[in-house]
Amino acid sequence: MSKPELHDVSCVVVARSDVDALEQSVRSVLDQTMGNVEAVVVDPGTDGPARDAARALAADQPHRVRLVRARGALSVAAARNLGLDAARGRYVVVLGEGELLERHACRNLFDAARSTGADLVAGRWTRLTGSGKKERGPGWQAPLHARTRGVENLADAPELVARDSLTAGFCVRREFIDAARLRYAEDLDHSEVLFGVEAALGARGITLVPNLITTHRAAPDLAREILALAVANGRVAGLLVSLGRLDLADRRERAFLTDHVLPCARTFPQLTAEERRRATADLAPHLEGRADARALDALDPVERVCVRLLAEGDAEGVLAAAYALARPGTVVSELTERDGKVYWRADGLEDPRVRDLLDVTELGHQYRQLSDVRLLNRLTGCVVDGGRAVLEGRLALPGGLVPNRPPLTARLDVRPPGTGRRGFRVPVDEVHYDGHAVVWRATVGLTAGLRDLGVRDRTWEARLHLGAGDQELTSDLVAEPETVRHAPGIDVTGANKVSLRLAPRHRATGTLRAALHYVTHFRPARKLRLRLRALRKRWDRLNGKVVKQRVYRRALRRLPVRKGSVVFESHMGRCYGDSPRAVHQEILDRGLRLRCTWAYADSTDGFPDTAALVRRWSWRYLWALGRAEFWIDNQGFPHGLTKPRRTTYLQTWHGSAYKRMGFDEARVKTQNAPQREWLQRAVDRFDHFLVRSEHDVHTLARAYGIPEERLLRCGYPRNDRLIAARAADEASGRFPRPAAAAALGIPDHKTVVLYAPTFRGLPKNNKAVRLPLDVRRFADRFGDTHVLLVRAHYMEAASLPVCPPGTVVDVSAHHDVSELLCLADVLVTDYSSIMFDFALLDRPLVHFAPDLDAYLAERGSYFDLREDAGGPVVETEEELLRVLGTLKQTDGAWAEARRAFAGRFGAYDQGRAAAEVVDTLFGERFGNTEKGSGA
Repeated sequence: MSKPELHDVSCVVVARSDVDALEQSVRSVLDQTMGNVEAVVVDPGTDGPARDAARALAADQPHRVRLVRARGALSVAAARNLGLDAARGRYVVVLGEGELLERHACRNLFDAARSTGADLVAGRWTRLTGSGKKERGPGWQAPLHARTRGVENLADAPELVARDSLTAGFCVRREFIDAARLRYAEDLDHSEVLFGVEAALGARGITLVPNLITTHRAAPDLAREILALAVANGRVAGLLVSLGRLDLADRRERAFLTDHVLPCARTFPQLTAEERRRATADLAPHLEGRADARALDALDPVERVCVRLLAEGDAEGVLAAAYALARPGTVVSELTERDGKVYWRADGLEDPRVRDLLDVTELGHQYRQLSDVRLLNRLTGCVVDGGRAVLEGRLALPGGLVPNRPPLTARLDVRPPGTGRRGFRVPVDEVHYDGHAVVWRATVGLTAGLRDLGVRDRTWEARLHLGAGDQELTSDLVAEPETVRHAPGIDVTGANKVSLRLAPRHRATGTLRAALHYVTHFRPARKLRLRLRALRKRWDRLNGKVVKQRVYRRALRRLPVRKGSVVFESHMGRCYGDSPRAVHQEILDRGLRLRCTWAYADSTDGFPDTAALVRRWSWRYLWALGRAEFWIDNQGFPHGLTKPRRTTYLQTWHGSAYKRMGFDEARVKTQNAPQREWLQRAVDRFDHFLVRSEHDVHTLARAYGIPEERLLRCGYPRNDRLIAARAADEASGRFPRPAAAAALGIPDHKTVVLYAPTFRGLPKNNKAVRLPLDVRRFADRFGDTHVLLVRAHYMEAASLPVCPPGTVVDVSAHHDVSELLCLADVLVTDYSSIMFDFALLDRPLVHFAPDLDAYLAERGSYFDLREDAGGPVVETEEELLRVLGTLKQTDGAWAEARRAFAGRFGAYDQGRAAAEVVDTLFGERFGNTEKGSGA
């Protein structure tokens, strides 16, 4: 006989030792915006505060909280099964200890289940971080729950079973639970892992929703729980294999490594030696046979080594690898070169399978010198006696860095962290080679005078300065907490850096320091500091953009125009380049009597000394814009700054359009009216807008609503250099190369490939991003004959691996991309507008577009790249390398298409754009007597 359905959702909560967690979980159930929800509380089976709290909750809300009494102490899994048996809701949610439901969680789950008829509905969850103060969800969760969708085949959402997705944040139909006899495995400590997978495998329908369902899931103590997690993972993998789902089992094994094994290894520097030994011993049997090259091929080199060392039971080796994971690029082991490859260690290389796992060649350590390498400097001993500490350390030093073993010198530099104050130096008592390492010992006084101590500095950092012959390096000193546990005055930070707490050397010093501390901290001083802090906040507000825009609009833009003043800006002040630079150079070449000002974003490096320089958004910047007679930029001065009535604004723009722009963009179409009006007001400031073809007229000009009379059909001034370079190629050939080649160290015999991918519209804040192209593979294949110049979009920064010298060069910081285009023999790009410019040179152009269809679906386009490109369009890295390898033989077939491409998108680029712009803007004023002359 089936159980009656008295509620829409039953939430099972197991009462354990934490009374506050129990009360908060139940409260989150009672606070749901959906009313017909019950809390099924399973008591712990033993007397104590938790049982009393459970009874009190049930007595307070008898119609919504039901108490299920256990007859004795039960495991968590058994208690949850008791709750499942007692549940009366149509759907069941099981909460872990301390987990909280979002207020609309049950409504979101139930509505999705009712509309789709799914047996299982899952949303997102978050868990507490290691500190317990913040929480976040795993990175793989966002794409899985990007939108509401049904899952008929787990191959469409493999993360549901390949990862611990269904351990929280989901509901299951109670009829399905009963029919499938779905229960938590009482012999597993982490039975929720297996339960969620079994539910997904048996469910007739699964619905995923983007809503956040549960929060405050406890952060796992991986060192203690890794064995239980490994056992649960083994059960899940075995289940998938028994069902013939080998693909999902393989994914599960890989995810276990990245989600649990490697995070566990990362905690090793915080553990004691015994904890590290126990965690390694627990994991090693479960990794045996799984830590092979096939299973680990998706991991980074250090991650592969780390898993291999865990499988071998090498706790100390894992500790070193954990330091390498926390400090990318740091050398932590002996490193051995053999047959042109670099390995983590020399031991075990006779076995080809082990050799593959220990291969760390791609880290590029073999190309570094001692002076620019980071070495692990680990404190191995620490004894404090009175006011002195004897420190002993070991520095990893592969023999390849100092092959001749020159004499060593060393000292410790002690200084306050994060300050420019000069500290003091401590000579090292002993330093010598010890195999593939350097061992040192130093005696440090833990007292100092007032001049060194100051008033505020209490903790000091020690760094080792090592000299080997004519090479030198400085390395941080790191240690595990247990190393300094019995050393008063020595601490270890959360990042394992060693810090010293210095005490006053004499009583008078201590007294004077205490007096100074009192003077700066007693009540009047505290009040003064608070007052100064408030004044600083007010000052910051007065210097904020909101106030500056108000002052600009009300006062600065109404000032008299300064005749002949021009403000230039390129890519929002990030560089001195593009068409504004070309126009500025034309002004200089003609000797026009103009007052030129350039805006910069962060640094003045590379900007001209022939113009005044103002920082973007500074008061001087606003003053210059308010009084300028001419504005010239390629992207847009700040939208909130209205153009003065007597100012002429030339918008050179920064490239023809492939993707949809302006009011053609999907995101702009979905904006509200005030947002679209704000964009239109910004565009309406343009008095002149440069176009380089009719394509620009029908795309950019139309998309931004720019009237015909404001268009200048003269091409881009930045491309005048390219037209001249092509003429020079046709007249005298490609050599000698431009001066930029010598500056970058590029020899004449190498083919120069410029790789310039586009910006994909994601806010990176100039953080390093992984490029679609594996530049290391390029260097391995073409390094002897080619050099790859990598030009990241100006809104991003490229993250490049270490490659052989002279094979890959990051030119993202180069101000003028036109110089790079003239230097390049081949351009590799995807959808960047740089393709339209490079086509003017009539040199090989290759489109590497691995995400072409996805990009089109997201951004849209104005033409079919596959049909209209001026060069081959490839979607895989192997295709790209093959095309580059056969370019000399195949490029001739693309010559006609490339010229047609250049003619279609650069018809007005004739090499005179800068001259025409200057003539149009300034006429015969300011000494412009060369009107109508050549470029």
